[in-house]
Amino acid sequence: MSPFSRAAARAIVALRWPIVVAWVAAAVLVLVALPSLEEAGEETSLLGLVPKDAEALETELRLAELFEAPIVTHTHVVQRDPEGLSEPAFERAVERADAVAGGGDPELPEIQLALPLLNARGVVPGSRENGTTIVTYVFYDPRETGIFTQEEVTKRFAATRFAEPGDALVGVTGAAPARVEEWRTIERGLPWVTAATILLIALVLGIHFRSFVAPVVTLLAAGIAYIVALRSVAWFGQGIGVTIPRDAEPILVVLLLGVVTDYAVFFLHGMQERLAEGRPRLDAAREATGGYLPIVVTAGLIVAGGTASLMAGQLEFFRAFGPGMALTVLVSLAVAITLVPALMAILGERTFWPRPRPRERRPRGPNRVAYFATARPAALVLAVAAIAALAFACRGLVETNLGVTQIAGLSTETEPRRAQLAATDGFAQGILSPTVILLEGLDLPGDLTALRELEESLAAEEGVAGALGPSTEAQEGLPELLVATDAGAARVLLVLDHEPVGGPAIDAIERLDERLPGLLADAGLENARASFAGDTALAQETVETITHDLLRIGIAAFLVNFLLLALFLRALVAPLYLVLASGLALAASIGLASFLFQEVLGYGELTYYVPFAVAVLLLSLGSDYNVFVVGRIWQEAERMPLRDAIATAAPRASRAIGVAGLALALSFATLALIELRQFREFAFTMAVGVMLDAFLIRAVLIPALVSLVGEKSWWPRRRRAAPPEIEPEPETGAA
Repeated sequence: MSPFSRAAARAIVALRWPIVVAWVAAAVLVLVALPSLEEAGEETSLLGLVPKDAEALETELRLAELFEAPIVTHTHVVQRDPEGLSEPAFERAVERADAVAGGGDPELPEIQLALPLLNARGVVPGSRENGTTIVTYVFYDPRETGIFTQEEVTKRFAATRFAEPGDALVGVTGAAPARVEEWRTIERGLPWVTAATILLIALVLGIHFRSFVAPVVTLLAAGIAYIVALRSVAWFGQGIGVTIPRDAEPILVVLLLGVVTDYAVFFLHGMQERLAEGRPRLDAAREATGGYLPIVVTAGLIVAGGTASLMAGQLEFFRAFGPGMALTVLVSLAVAITLVPALMAILGERTFWPRPRPRERRPRGPNRVAYFATARPAALVLAVAAIAALAFACRGLVETNLGVTQIAGLSTETEPRRAQLAATDGFAQGILSPTVILLEGLDLPGDLTALRELEESLAAEEGVAGALGPSTEAQEGLPELLVATDAGAARVLLVLDHEPVGGPAIDAIERLDERLPGLLADAGLENARASFAGDTALAQETVETITHDLLRIGIAAFLVNFLLLALFLRALVAPLYLVLASGLALAASIGLASFLFQEVLGYGELTYYVPFAVAVLLLSLGSDYNVFVVGRIWQEAERMPLRDAIATAAPRASRAIGVAGLALALSFATLALIELRQFREFAFTMAVGVMLDAFLIRAVLIPALVSLVGEKSWWPRRRRAAPPEIEPEPETGAA
């Protein structure tokens, strides 16, 4: 125990009652003075989910300059009758659209334009059926109308204008209604996630410590941290002008509860050991606090620094999410290192009630099984076996496909998902979000024949269900819909045969982007300038941006983890293989998630941001456990040979890490209670990753690596000379 740790532990124990009062007062104060995440502001656009400098957005602005009628919208009204819609039903849809155009309806002034589209073969190429489905595209000025208003007005438009018999209204869909539905689903599921997490933590800790009080101590600290952290995050976001994404709140909650539980488990284990050795209550609290304080502080700083590295990304979603997680971890750390020890000092043996006082134990030496496992031949076999198992799990990583699951990730019971499925049954999967190819530098009307040839070539491309260009009947009805003769520009609409923002559709656009110059040349339009707009093009740029972000975020997270581990261990070699081992665990967890969701469940992609948020969290939380297990080995190595230190410290550390890891994995698993695919992907990947980290990496691989690398782990410094080897104790346990 360093002098600083000893002094800090003495101060915390001495001020135990003021610390408890101060944290309770802080919780009351922030409840009164600071806003909640909901009160701090709500997102009113979809731009936080995409790169602001995306070429697809610039192309959309250019389209608005060249063409009077917009094409890209995020709200739709869907009508469908599998037996066929009547002609009067379509006529009524046209009349309603005309009535609201330009804000002409005083009850619906926000609507700028509405365009109904019937799945009549020959008008909309690629339609699966004929005359069964109408999709009305509803347009707003996004600068004046937020997505909550868009969703509410479109629902009112549908409910009041499509109520006649024969209208066969299914509902409202699109990216904007889907985003609002996501938030409502999160709001409904968050109380269940919180309750389930609390219950599971109480159950795991209660069984492990055989106590009713130890879980209460942990959950009291977690409750204080919950109130202070989430309100502080909301206030911090307001201060810097950033809206914390609502998607982040469930993750922040389980991260907070899991982190506080992790650190509380370490302190409680230390207290239990000291009481078992016969230490008086206050001495046991001081020694447990001082012994674990450097480990817990270093672990907390690693997690906070690792999550803050998300700020290195370009998406606003990450730039807000990263600081929010980092601040949550820092508040949780502050509560864990002060309130938990203070409560232990106050309660003493009652912390573990009703379990009787443990009998005093003799000083423990190396565990026999662990001692055998740390022999170099055995350590080599264990390391190779663990790495091989993880490498096998990584196989799915190379097949990982990323996509946006805004509508597809919703439950089929929700209105946006039902309406989307109805639209795709009648048309094709990409009907709600056609991809727009803007062509400029044309000689019109002379190039119309070449444009028709290009349209036919595009319709024959892989992944394209149909193309709408100058040769379609829709163009004849609206002459300026697809051609701007005076500006020398035209646009071709592509309806894809995949979910517009899913992985397969993104792959199709990437292929088309590569082939487009050749298709233009074949049609005699080699001098035309082409660019993409629409949700699929925007999703493709988003995935490309986030893939590039991976390098920046990965380097930042790696450096934060490596540097803090190096400072804590005062070494360079050990931190290197520790971080690499954590990286192997996260790669295996993402590989398993890709296999489950893409291959077994057939979704075709993972939500684009899930692997990156998971990677940062698992890398940081893995280093968190690194600090605990290797820190214990380093402590024991100061007084005994290295092999004895590993065989003594690793089993004891593994027991604490096992409990903490199980509680943390179950905490993240509760995210699956939210009926959104991205949360279930996140829940599975994090739970599997934490379990691999706790029960394979820390319990097996890391002790084996320390044994194999040996004294070089301390480089560039030397380990202190140790006494002769200790005779292993007869008890057995996990290595």
